[in-house]
Amino acid sequence: MPDMVPFRILLVEDERPTAQMVCFYLEREGITVHVAGDGPAGEIAFRAEEPHLVILDLMLPGFDGLELCRRIRQRSTLPILMLTARAEDIDKIVGLGIGADDYVTKPFSPTELVARVKALLRRAYQFDEPSHSTLLGGPRLVLDPMRRQVTLDGNLLPELTPTEFDVLQVLMAQPGWVFTRSHLLEKVRGYDDAAGEESITVHLSNLRRKLGPEGARLIRTVRGTGYAYREDE
Repeated sequence: MPDMVPFRILLVEDERPTAQMVCFYLEREGITVHVAGDGPAGEIAFRAEEPHLVILDLMLPGFDGLELCRRIRQRSTLPILMLTARAEDIDKIVGLGIGADDYVTKPFSPTELVARVKALLRRAYQFDEPSHSTLLGGPRLVLDPMRRQVTLDGNLLPELTPTEFDVLQVLMAQPGWVFTRSHLLEKVRGYDDAAGEESITVHLSNLRRKLGPEGARLIRTVRGTGYAYREDE
């Protein structure tokens, strides 16, 4: 990751061997990692360390990763990646719409985890050149790729998570174009899988909620096909 700022990551993981392995591979990339071993310690560390990204294990002592994710989302839109030992727990992460940006199932490849972390940092902090330098949308809904801000009728929207912003940017870059969930997932994350497609549905639902009464009209469901952004009637 050339020309990166010294990123800080909070890893909340109670399994010492897993935590040591993750730290080894991330620190080898020049990333500073702070480790917490349970939910309460993770919440304290999040407030104290001000990390750029959080990696949460789903099953934690004290309170679990889902609850910690909810608490973090009340304060921040920073990227969150969740770890789970059971594939069926993905349904919890995705279905509850708690705001996680990505997830990895155990056992996982350390190189895959590092790649996911790099992708989330790249999307959230734009250390590569953005794909668009001009404003998207208008006249009502305007997305600024450089500042990663969205306004509706001149009012700044509540802060979007990195994935929510990226999904909206993909849609607004091609107004009227109908994207399937798998296409959106591939454009935003660079891969496709069935559970990930469900997570896209949750992110779209969150986007519409943040857009308010206009959400369903601006981000339209094309029955049986996918989703499209349009401002005109």
